[in-house]
Amino acid sequence: MPHNTSVSMPWRAKKGRYNFMGTECAECRKIFYPGRPYCQDCHKKTADKKLSGRGVILTYTENHTAPVGFEKYVPYMIAIVELEEGPMVAGQVVGDTSKISIGKKVHTVFRKLFEDGDSGLIHYGMKFELDE
Repeated sequence: MPHNTSVSMPWRAKKGRYNFMGTECAECRKIFYPGRPYCQDCHKKTADKKLSGRGVILTYTENHTAPVGFEKYVPYMIAIVELEEGPMVAGQVVGDTSKISIGKKVHTVFRKLFEDGDSGLIHYGMKFELDE
């Protein structure tokens, strides 16, 4: 019987799950988030690129209505952040958001995203926090 050398999906996704990963074009150096296998401009292959997680808020909104299961988190802030490397990304802003404003610098933090119902499995991911 052949030995299966395949690694489970959670282990293969570990790099992107525990790091803020995008891709960078080998030719024109454009950076993408989320990552993509080929550059949309010059169509060359891309390679994994760990992103700094630092950026600036372009716009934001305060949400008072949440999807089912997230009601306990309202109100919460969602921002469009332009990363230092160029891509724009949407994400929740956590921590003391009383000083949130357009142009404010942020950095990524690793936080709890949600829990799976009765199983209690906790899912983690990246959120943004205001710089001091």
